[in-house]
Parts: sequence; structure tokens; C-alpha cells
Amino acid sequence: MKYFYSLLFGFTFLLHSAVAQTDAEFGVKGGLNLTFFKVTEASFGDNIETDTGFYIGTFMEFPIDAFFSIQPEALYVGIGDFNFINVPIYAKYEVGRNFHLMAGPSINYFFDLFNAKLKIGADISTSYDLTPKLDAHIKFALGFEEISPNGLFFGLGYKL
Repeated sequence: MKYFYSLLFGFTFLLHSAVAQTDAEFGVKGGLNLTFFKVTEASFGDNIETDTGFYIGTFMEFPIDAFFSIQPEALYVGIGDFNFINVPIYAKYEVGRNFHLMAGPSINYFFDLFNAKLKIGADISTSYDLTPKLDAHIKFALGFEEISPNGLFFGLGYKL
């Protein structure tokens, strides 16, 4: 856990420094996470188990033009005794007034695995700007490997 706080502090410091030098915006986000684990049940096939947790982290938005931006995030995800860091890098596009679609690859670091702690996935998300500073978002994280869970995230983001 100490490693996580050091990593989060370092990432936050780097993002904040980059914001000071560009038109980028920096913020925090968090919310509820529903994670889906696929468990093989002998000859009965796959059984999907769901667990509920939370996530909290930081994000930065780099505008490219009026409708398109790049948004990296660093999120700590806690699901019972299962903890990991999710780092997606989104291509963010405004498809309607205050409504955005985002998609991109994600890197996940799992604290609780004995080997192969680093996993690659893909994230898709939508967000709606409730105010110029506050947004509500829904995100789906897709794990490509068997041990990588899929997750559904519901939360709020606030630009500082």
C-alpha cells in the first residue's frame, strides 16, 4: 500500500506540473466498481462471479481541438482483498453537447498476484458534464487475459 501512495503522489505531481505548462486540465475521480470474475466450474462451464468495490484516482485532459482530447488516468481499485491500479489512456470525443465517448488501452498492475502482475486491457467510457467542473461517467474495463477481470465503473469526476 505504501508503494501505491508513492506512485499516486508521483503521478499527481507530474500531472499537476504538466497542467501548469499547457492548456490541460487536471482532476480527481472516484466511485463504485462492479467487477466480474470468470470462474471455470469443472464440467459445468463458466460461472460469472461479481464483487463490488470502489475506485479513486486522478486524471488529466489534453485538448487537441474543440471536440477531441487525450485523457490519461491513474485509478486505484479496491475490491475486498483484491487491489490493483488501472491506467487507461483515452481518446475522448464530444459527440453531443456535454456528452463524451472515450476509448483506449489500459495498463493494470495487480498487487495481489504472485506472478504476471502487469496486464493489458481496453477501456470504453461515456461521460456527461453536469457543470464545467463536474462530470458523471460510466466505464467498462475489459481484461484480455483469464486472470484480468472485467469491471463496470460508475462515478464522478471533478476538475481542479
